Amino acid sequence: MAFLAAAGPAAAGPWTQARGEGLAILKFEDIRADQGFDVDGSLADLPAERRDTAIGLFLEYGLTDRLTVQFKGDWQSGEDAFVEYEGRGPLEIGVTWQAWRDDRTAVSLYAGYADGGEGRNAGYAAPGVGDSDWEVRTSVGRSFGGAGRWGPSGSFVDIQAARRMREGLPDETRIDATAGAHLGDDWMVLAQAFGGQTDDGGPRWLSVETSIVRDMGDWSLQAGWRHTVAGRETPEGGGPVIALWRRF
Repeated sequence: MAFLAAAGPAAAGPWTQARGEGLAILKFEDIRADQGFDVDGSLADLPAERRDTAIGLFLEYGLTDRLTVQFKGDWQSGEDAFVEYEGRGPLEIGVTWQAWRDDRTAVSLYAGYADGGEGRNAGYAAPGVGDSDWEVRTSVGRSFGGAGRWGPSGSFVDIQAARRMREGLPDETRIDATAGAHLGDDWMVLAQAFGGQTDDGGPRWLSVETSIVRDMGDWSLQAGWRHTVAGRETPEGGGPVIALWRRF
């Protein structure tokens, strides 16, 4: 199940790694926008195209069967009408504890700390704005068996709710959801949604991502597209997402 749960940029889901096993994901994304959502949530043209490119690394390792340590970070570059930037994004380390599970369902709690970098520490913020963050997250997932001859050979859903306490930026509440389906032994289709809102009544966002994952033994290749479909004081960005996974 860890293969399913770590498919996106959010903290790993409710299925922790087995003791002594791990997963590394190297991800590239290139998100561009020529419009943004204003204070009323309506689309408006940006003064110039905005580009945010990132190469990120996500690592997780099972300390025990119920406790997994995680790390993520990225290197960013981009530009908009006001700034051109390049530098490290936030570095985050945390642990996920699996509080309960049975053959189909799992419930986990995550706590993590992030150190801000020179890049965008929040999608709505200027580069370099924001310092250290703390995040607590709860996630619930359920897997399902096959759906017959013409259906997927297996599927799952994963819902996560998080609270991020920030220094230098407003605190945030986030809700993320993932649905995945196996098509045979080697293919998986993912549909994901990432939403959040700041405490000060300012920026909010909802992005959706669809992707397909090809499993090749211990390696997997993921390719998809992410797009911001709603928001306030945030760009309407969209672009490709490509990732290489390695289980160890």
